[in-house]
Amino acid sequence: MKDGCILVVDDDPHSRDIVRTYLEARGYDVDTASDGPRALEALDQALPALVLLDVMMPGMDGWEVARRMRERPDCDAMTIIMLTARSDPGPDDSAANESLQKPIQLDELARRVQHFLGQRSA
Repeated sequence: MKDGCILVVDDDPHSRDIVRTYLEARGYDVDTASDGPRALEALDQALPALVLLDVMMPGMDGWEVARRMRERPDCDAMTIIMLTARSDPGPDDSAANESLQKPIQLDELARRVQHFLGQRSA
């Protein structure tokens, strides 16, 4: 697992870039994926410590991606935060550690990431 590495998975390139840029400015190492299959492929390259995972994506939704990640024994310690535009968090599923509602409030995102990964110096 890459200490402090974050994987941002979102089919919206604008959202993905905003989150990536914001977290990189705070000293985090950030990788991105544009959909579920690419996110699962990214796990073969380097296991992130934390995944920010969009729920509503075409093809494979975020809940399915989270379940598949949790099926891997090497992902046990990984934190998964679901990003959802829905007012309800979605299925009652233990695959995710928690969820944040979109549009993402960047200060809240920073607090949640800091909670799970610790403070980084920018």
